[in-house]
Amino acid sequence: MCRTLYIKNRMEAGDESQLTVESQAETRWGRGAGALPVILALLAGLALRLWMLRNVFEVNGDSLIYGGLAKNLLLHGQYDLTTAAGKMYPTLIRLPGYPIFLAACFRLFGMENYYAAAEVQIGFDLVGCLLLAGVARRIAPAAMSRRAGLATLWLAALCPFTASYTAEPMTESLTLFALALAMWAMVRCRDAPNWAHALWFTAAVSGATLLRPDGALAAIFFLGFGLSLRWTRARARMATVCVLLALAPFAVWTARNWRVFHVIEPLAPRLATDPGESANPGWERWVKSWCLDFISTYEIYWNVPGDELDVTELPNRAFDSTAQRAETVALAADYNNHGMELTPAIDARFGRLADERIAADPLRQYVWLPLGRLADMWLRPRVEDLDIDLDWWVYSHHRAETRFCWAYAGLNAVYLVLGIAGMCLRPRYWAALLAYMVLRSVLLLTIEAPETRYTIECFPMLMALGGVAVAWIAWRFHLAKLKALPGNG
Repeated sequence: MCRTLYIKNRMEAGDESQLTVESQAETRWGRGAGALPVILALLAGLALRLWMLRNVFEVNGDSLIYGGLAKNLLLHGQYDLTTAAGKMYPTLIRLPGYPIFLAACFRLFGMENYYAAAEVQIGFDLVGCLLLAGVARRIAPAAMSRRAGLATLWLAALCPFTASYTAEPMTESLTLFALALAMWAMVRCRDAPNWAHALWFTAAVSGATLLRPDGALAAIFFLGFGLSLRWTRARARMATVCVLLALAPFAVWTARNWRVFHVIEPLAPRLATDPGESANPGWERWVKSWCLDFISTYEIYWNVPGDELDVTELPNRAFDSTAQRAETVALAADYNNHGMELTPAIDARFGRLADERIAADPLRQYVWLPLGRLADMWLRPRVEDLDIDLDWWVYSHHRAETRFCWAYAGLNAVYLVLGIAGMCLRPRYWAALLAYMVLRSVLLLTIEAPETRYTIECFPMLMALGGVAVAWIAWRFHLAKLKALPGNG
């Protein structure tokens, strides 16, 4: 309809030659490309992920937690962790989605075969690339839909930031696949509501949430396309069934947590603590009063409690005065001398220190530091999975690594700029994609310690929008070439 009105207006304006040129461009671009570029993109993406698997694969930290849960599910039928002494205990600090995935991989490929699980993740990730290409084709203008899909496929297949997570036994890779599936199902269900698309969308958002609590933000897609549909009795019935199916696994999880812990927990605790376990609120509040970048997260936040607190590693912004520095040094010494344990008394002292800093500069606490952490998560070079020193910016220490990191930061900026450019073109459903990224960024303003992986879930949206931008730029270039041909001036 919009295209018909556009043609009518251009003809009334007497601009038929220009219209002919644009029609030629649309005809040629509408033919799209064959299967070869798609196959090449997938092969390039596979090569990149296999390289990551060979060079980045590592099992530690959260991976061992998920693996421990998966092993106990298989061996004992219990959602428990195991202490170093071999004693099992129930937990709710992690949702069951990824442990169930690992348990299936362990059953098929051998116990603790994390490598095979990573290979399965590569397959899911490449399928996710195809799904994102399908999203771009749906949201782009018809004249450039196929090219937008192909551009998105290449952007997704060759993105090293998302590819690196396929080599890690963690939730990120499957979450990215679930979000891509949710986007694909969303646009298809909006164009042609049916049970198949609705059920795929339900599976996607439920799966994303079972992997990570913040996966529940994918529900914004439901609001984006569901509320804009013209409601009928059949669609209301479809929505009711899908909502019930989506909530069913969380009802089971909540019932289990009530039976085991006597608490109502439909997801997982924000600070990953079991009932009765201290969340160390004083320590968390104090860290939040100065922590700004990933190096502080890595060197300080992750190591306490359980490891030494080295005051020399704290940045200058952690102290407002000489007296406050002396108080922090004394507090760190007491913590280190008490077996590196955050006792209630020590945690309370950290809380009082934090309150003093917050009272001195509330704007810093509630505005500048949260915005700074968000900027760090969006703009920092995403090299945390690579063998790169934390102080990568010190050029005199490692020139090659510094240059590589700045190149990585530049590539990250390219994805951001393309995503923003695609959003400015306002393709179909751009508001839903933007709403997810904005809502996720608002959520990240509340965290204590930044990690760049927290913004990686926005890359499916950036890739789809970026593919539209690339196609539009190429289409305008193609149009300019046609104008330059004899007879089209």
